[in-house]
Amino acid sequence: MSSGTTVITGGASGLGLVTARHLVKAGQSVVLVGRDAARIRAAANHLRPLAPAGDNAPALRTYAADLGQWSQVRDLAMNLAADAVSVDVLINNAGAAFPRYEQTVDGVERTYAINHHAPFLLTHALLAGGALAPKARVINLSTFVEKRGRLDASDPDVAGTSWNSRFYNQIKVYATSKLLSLLATRELAQRLPDGMSVYNANPGMVKGTAINSNAGGLMRLTAPLFRPFAITPDEGVQTSVWLATTPSAPQPSGGFFSRSQPDSPSPLSQDDALARIVYEKTAALLGIAPMT
Repeated sequence: MSSGTTVITGGASGLGLVTARHLVKAGQSVVLVGRDAARIRAAANHLRPLAPAGDNAPALRTYAADLGQWSQVRDLAMNLAADAVSVDVLINNAGAAFPRYEQTVDGVERTYAINHHAPFLLTHALLAGGALAPKARVINLSTFVEKRGRLDASDPDVAGTSWNSRFYNQIKVYATSKLLSLLATRELAQRLPDGMSVYNANPGMVKGTAINSNAGGLMRLTAPLFRPFAITPDEGVQTSVWLATTPSAPQPSGGFFSRSQPDSPSPLSQDDALARIVYEKTAALLGIAPMT
């Protein structure tokens, strides 16, 4: 897929902006999504001079949306469809790790809202609105930290509200939200229309991004300890860029990829029965019809 339109959430900074830079230079039309309209426009203005010159220079558009609110995720999908944006690649890059328990306006834990609900809802809303191209690729930013996730396999909490009544551990909440996304992605791969693919991209331990500094809490305090072992943002986005641009859709759909090749996530994330439960419970929570 050497050309096309790629939508990147969390595109105003960090790995989202670095991913966008690589794709713009490669000649892709890029749609940046961010919470702050001014910041996302500034990011787009920074990227425009990097696009290949000529009458057929790729477009670069922006949309503002707070992905922590389900209504704004739905509005984003509706606006993309209304503007006739045909999405060849959707990169669900936006992520968060909050240090304390709080609920969103939708009554769910806010780390779960950004890391699990938003990509699930946006993907399904774009499908329902006909905005995903017939051979679209969906790439969800994942993490090796998902191995630290904690789920009740018989009754997984997909809303995150159970953390209000137990010890709120920032890293475990973050890891569990990503584990849930991995499981839902595994099941979604079995339900997507023929020709479409979905992936989990692990950027690795990346230095110089906002996830740790903005997160606060333990993640911010421990980030300097891992900096000597971390890779650069340009190295961290290579798997996402490869999944988005390689001519033939990589296999397996629903898989976990590191260093531009299939990798093995936690055994729990590969539990097909649990993946089905997580998918169906998440669809019910969000009030959307599960794909069949």
